[in-house]
Amino acid sequence: MQQKINIKHVLPVMFGFFVMGFVDVVGIASNYIKQDFQLNDTVANLVLMMLYVWFVLFSIPTGMLMGRIGRRKTVLLSIVITSLALFVPIVSYNFITVLLALSLLGIGNAMLQVSLNPLVGDVVPDSKLASSLTFGQFVKSISSFLGPVLAGGAALYLGNWRYLFPIFGGISVLAAIWLNSVHFKETSHSGQKGSFMGSLRLLGDPVILGFFIGILLVVGIDVGLNVSIPKYLMFRGNLQLAEAGLGISLYFAAKTAGAFLGAILLAHISASKFYTVTVVLSILSLAFTLLTPTIAGVYIGIFLLGLTVSNIFSLIFFKALLHKPGFRNEISGLMMMGVIGGAFISLAMGIVSDHFGLIAGMMVLGVCMLYLLGNSMVKNKSKSQES
Repeated sequence: MQQKINIKHVLPVMFGFFVMGFVDVVGIASNYIKQDFQLNDTVANLVLMMLYVWFVLFSIPTGMLMGRIGRRKTVLLSIVITSLALFVPIVSYNFITVLLALSLLGIGNAMLQVSLNPLVGDVVPDSKLASSLTFGQFVKSISSFLGPVLAGGAALYLGNWRYLFPIFGGISVLAAIWLNSVHFKETSHSGQKGSFMGSLRLLGDPVILGFFIGILLVVGIDVGLNVSIPKYLMFRGNLQLAEAGLGISLYFAAKTAGAFLGAILLAHISASKFYTVTVVLSILSLAFTLLTPTIAGVYIGIFLLGLTVSNIFSLIFFKALLHKPGFRNEISGLMMMGVIGGAFISLAMGIVSDHFGLIAGMMVLGVCMLYLLGNSMVKNKSKSQES
C-alpha cells in the first residue's frame, strides 16, 4: 500500500466516479423514451430492467475478473463498455437499440461499481480511504446532478435530448484514456474468491436477508423517485418534460448535500439511530410531497426527499458488513446484487400507476419506506449493534 498520495494517480481514478454517475441519466431518459415510443408506464419502467438486471449477473463475476486481470484493467473495461452504450442511441435510435444501450450501460456500471471502490485503495493510504471514497460519491453526485440539466438543455436549445449521449460518451472515452495513461502498483487481492452460491447462502441469516431486502428497496426508492419526479411535476404543475426534468437535478443536488450532512452527523450519532431517524424523515418528506397543495411545496418536498434518502444505502451496507465481518467479500457482492431492486420497484410503480394513477404509484415508495423503518428498529436491538 502506498504511504503517500500521488495526485497523478488519484485524479483519474476519482474521475471514474463521474462516469459511474452516468447511469442515473436513466431516470430522465426513461421519460423521453416513453414519450418517443408512446409507451405506457408499465412498459417504460420494464425497460429499466434491461439496465439493473445485469447487477445480479455481473457483481460476483467482476470480483473474480479483478483477480485475473487486476482492478485497473477491470475499471478500464467497464468504462469502455459504458462508452459503447452511450454512443449506441446516436448511431441508431429505435426501441431495440435503446434496449441494447441500456443493457450495455447496466453491464458497464455494474462492473464499474464493483471494481472502482477497491481501486481507490491502491492509490491512497488506508488512513485516507474513507474520506476518499466519500469524495468519490460526491463526484458521482455531481454527474447525476448534471444529467437532467444537460438533457433538458439539449432538448430546449439543440432540439433533441439525445445530444446528451455523445457528451457523456466523449467524457467516458477521455476517462479511459486518462486512466490508461497512469500506472501504479495494485495490492494483492487474492482473498476475494466469492461465488454465487457462497453469497446466496448468507441469506439464511435473517439479519443479512433483512438488509438485502433493504438494499433492494432503497435502490428501488431512489430509482423510483428518479423516474417519477418529472411525471409528478408535469402532473402537478403542467410543465413540459424538459422543465420537469430539472426536478431530478434538484433531487440529486439535495442528495449531494445530504451525503455531506450525514457524514457530519454520523460523527455524533450512532449509525443505528441515524438509520431510524433518516427513514422516518423520508416518510414524512414523501407524505409532504404528495399532500402539499402548491407546486412550490412539491419542489420543497423533492429537496427534502433527496436530503433524507441520501444516506440510507450506505447505512444499510455498513451495518450489513458489521454484522459478519468475516464474510465482508461475500456480503459486498450480495448487497451489490440487490441493486436489481431499481428495476423491480420501478416496475411495480408503473403497474400501479397504469391501474390506479400516478399518486398511487408513488405510494409504493411509502410501502418500501415502512419496511425500512421496521428493519431499522429490529436491527437497533441486535447484539451486533455498533456504538
